[in-house]
Amino acid sequence: MDPFERLIKALGRLPGIGRRSAERMALKLVRDGGGMIRELAAALGEVERQVCCCSKCGNVTARQQDPCRICTDPRRDTHVLCVVEDPGDIVLIEKAGSFQGRYHALMGRLSPMKGEGPENIRVAQLLERIKAEGIAEVVLAMNSDVEGDSTASYLHDLLKDKGVKITRIAFGLPAGSGIAYSDPVTLARALSGRVEMD
Repeated sequence: MDPFERLIKALGRLPGIGRRSAERMALKLVRDGGGMIRELAAALGEVERQVCCCSKCGNVTARQQDPCRICTDPRRDTHVLCVVEDPGDIVLIEKAGSFQGRYHALMGRLSPMKGEGPENIRVAQLLERIKAEGIAEVVLAMNSDVEGDSTASYLHDLLKDKGVKITRIAFGLPAGSGIAYSDPVTLARALSGRVEMD
C-alpha cells in the first residue's frame, strides 16, 4: 500500500476522524517537511513506552504507577465503584470533583449493530472486582443514548442478584441552559429525577 494512503487509513481509525479529516492531517504532516512527523513519532513512541491503561480500573496511567493513583489512593471510598464506558469519562468525572469512590472503565459498550457484545467489554473483570473488593454500590455512569442505555440495562440485570446497590447517574438539564433548548428525552429524565427542595 502507498505510504501516504496508509497514513490516511491509520489517522482515519482514530475516533471522530473521517476520511476527509484524515486526508487533511496527512497532507499537513507531509507539507511540514518532516518536523511535525518526527515530533509526532517521538511523542507516540514515548507514550507507547511510558503510558498504559491501569490494570485495575482502565484509567490512563504511567507504566511505573500501575495500578493508577486513583486505585491506590487510601482516601477513596473502596466500597463504591463507578462504571464508565471509557477512560475519558473518568477524567471528566474527576474534573467535577464530587465523586470519591473508585472507577471501572468497560473500554466500550454494547453495540449489536457493530457486533460488540458483553465479551468485547470488561464485564468479567467488573464481576471479579465486585466480589474481591467487597463493593457495596455500583454507580452506572453510561452515556444517555441507545447503546449507553442498553449497556446500563444489561449491567443492572447482571448485577441485581450480586448483593450490591445499583444506581445510575441522574440526567437533566445542563447548567445555564433552558427548557426551550432541551430535547424530549432529557426533559423527561429531568422531571422523573426531580428532588424535593429544602
